[in-house]
Amino acid sequence: MNIFAKAPCRVDMAGGTIDIWPLYLFHTGAVTVNFAVNRYASCRLSTRRDRKIVLRSRDLDAEESFQSLDDLGSARRYRLPLLAYLVKFFAPKTGIELATDSEAPAGAGIAGSSTLIIAVSSALNRLTGAGYSIEKRREISQNIEAQIIRVPTGAQDYYPAMYGGVSAIELNAAGIARKALDVDLADLNERIVLAYTGEPRNSGINNWEVMKAHIDGDRKVHRNFDHIAAIASAMRQALERADWDEGARLLREEWSNRKKNAPGISTPLIDRLVDATRRAGAVGAKVCGAGGGGCVFFLVRRGAKAKVSEAIQRESATVLPVEVAPRGVTLRVSAG
Repeated sequence: MNIFAKAPCRVDMAGGTIDIWPLYLFHTGAVTVNFAVNRYASCRLSTRRDRKIVLRSRDLDAEESFQSLDDLGSARRYRLPLLAYLVKFFAPKTGIELATDSEAPAGAGIAGSSTLIIAVSSALNRLTGAGYSIEKRREISQNIEAQIIRVPTGAQDYYPAMYGGVSAIELNAAGIARKALDVDLADLNERIVLAYTGEPRNSGINNWEVMKAHIDGDRKVHRNFDHIAAIASAMRQALERADWDEGARLLREEWSNRKKNAPGISTPLIDRLVDATRRAGAVGAKVCGAGGGGCVFFLVRRGAKAKVSEAIQRESATVLPVEVAPRGVTLRVSAG
């Protein structure tokens, strides 16, 4: 059996970091707003006639193999821990070859690893007949990613990979719920530009430090998250009304707020890009993910994409052509 799975990456517009449990429990109306983009993480999962487990990452140019599932389980270290942990969890009863690829550049901040986990877990779920629902696979994926990085992880990154489109991720004591936002995707596609500035150099940007400060009762951090929650809630409403002027204002407010509370989130290049693109027709911008490099998302006036893209390239950053991906993870199965 051969199973091919692919899932779209995401751009976060507002409400990042507050999606980490238990932060959202302390902020009424917590929500994260994001959308899927047509840059994909994918995998090909093939069964073998023997018990061997072969793991391969094309984008990382890395490979490792184990004589059996038991050998994989007893290994002390992995070159490809994301794949190894997922295979351990799903425990296929046959040997497999698992090859992955990602269109997310290194450190892009567009949830490449979370997207890949959704693709791989969906393929393994199909192969093993485990029968986990898509929401349960999100929970499994989030827990496994936390095992690998050894700190709590947020929930928002998985939902664009699961469903595609534009999403509001509602976060409260009852749990997590994804609501699709009825946005004209053709209109939105005319308003988005994504730039890659290079792999982040600042390893000190760490959600775990912010989370600890919040749990320890830092009032400034708590007020900051109240502000994050309010911006995200207003962003959701702006998108639902197709109020792009208000959406742009909120994006600028979100970015200003992030820069104040995480000084290393911007870089000289990112600052130059924001200034240069404003003159070319961008009406708002923010870094994707933790920042310090990676991708920057620009909301632009209709008709300004070409000029904004040219301004980005003049600053020696890379424009990543993207549109909203309307569908989430897909599977294709064929005989060996």
